[in-house]
Amino acid sequence: MNYLNHLQIGIRVCENIPSLYIEALGIAAGIIGILAWGPQIVEVWKHEKHEGISLPTFFVVGFSLSLWLVYGIAINSLAMIVANIMTLSVIAIIIIGVMRIRKRKL
Repeated sequence: MNYLNHLQIGIRVCENIPSLYIEALGIAAGIIGILAWGPQIVEVWKHEKHEGISLPTFFVVGFSLSLWLVYGIAINSLAMIVANIMTLSVIAIIIIGVMRIRKRKL
């Protein structure tokens, strides 16, 4: 069986799963992704450690997440919308914290 046959079988299986479960799976993945940023927030805001954080990278990630948010809105995916809004918020919290620390240290 080749790759395309496997893909078609996978798509048929997904069609049988109610969309509510698929959105719940997406929301769960989004929550886990958001929680992954927790240690970085603690390092920046509590311990005021900012070394090694590339703001240009965070801005690019923020832009990418913004595009995913627009895509989520376009396809009406609650999971994508919620996860990207929350992750953009977390990215903004980190960027603001780093900029605050670096401004103070000038």
